[in-house]
Amino acid sequence: MANGFDPRATAAPHSTAGVGREGVAYDAGLRSHMLSVYNYMASGVLLTGLVAYAAAAMGVAEQIFSGGILMYAVIFAPLIMIFFFAARAGRMSTAGLQTFFWSFATVMGLSMSIIPLLYTGTSIAQTFFATAAAFVSLSLWGYTTKKDLSGFGTFLIMGVVGLFVAMLANLFMRSTVMDLVISAVGVLLFAGLTAYDTQKIKSIYFQVAGSDFLGKAAIMGALTLYLDFINMFQFLLTFLGDRE
Repeated sequence: MANGFDPRATAAPHSTAGVGREGVAYDAGLRSHMLSVYNYMASGVLLTGLVAYAAAAMGVAEQIFSGGILMYAVIFAPLIMIFFFAARAGRMSTAGLQTFFWSFATVMGLSMSIIPLLYTGTSIAQTFFATAAAFVSLSLWGYTTKKDLSGFGTFLIMGVVGLFVAMLANLFMRSTVMDLVISAVGVLLFAGLTAYDTQKIKSIYFQVAGSDFLGKAAIMGALTLYLDFINMFQFLLTFLGDRE
C-alpha cells in the first residue's frame, strides 16, 4: 500500500523481542495484536458470507447478475475500493479504516452473492472449511517459522499481478482450461501470501508497538489476511465446488 504504510513491505524482526521483561511484554503485546487482527479478519469474512447468502436468498443476486451496468459495478467495486485504499490508507484515521473495512466486506459480499446461485450449499461449506483449515495452518506456520519469508514477497506479488492480467485476458478467451490453470496458480499464490503476510504483520508490530499507529496496523493487517482468505476460497471453489 502507498502513502505511509505497506502491509507487504519488508520489515526486520525486532531484535530485542523475547529478552527479559521487555521480551515478555512484547510477547503479550504481540499476542494481543495478532488476536485483534484475526478477530477483525474473521468478522469480515463472516459479514461477507452473511451478505452473500442474504442477497442470494432475497433474490437481490439474481437482479444484480442479470446483466447491465449494475452487474459490472458490483463486480468491479471491490477492486476500485482497494485502489482507493492504497491511495488513502496512510491518511485515514482508525475510525475511517474501520468504516472502510466493514464497507469493503459488505461490498465483497454482494459481489460474491452469485456463488450460492452457482454452487451447491454442501460444496460451498466443504470448500469454506477446507480453506479455513489451510489458512489456519499456513498463517500459524508464517507466525512461528524462523525462516525469513521476505524474499518471497516480490515473487508472490508479481505472481498476483500476472494472475490478474491472465484473468482479464480469459474474460475474452473464455477458456475452461485457462480457468483451471488460473485457479490452481491462484490457490498456490494466496496460500504463500497467507504465510508471508502473517510474518509481515508480526514484524510490523515490532516497528509500531507502543505508538498510536498500532490500531491502524491491526485493521490493515486484517484486510490483507481477509483478501488472502477470500481469494484462496474463490479459487479453491473452482476445484471443489459442485454446480447447481
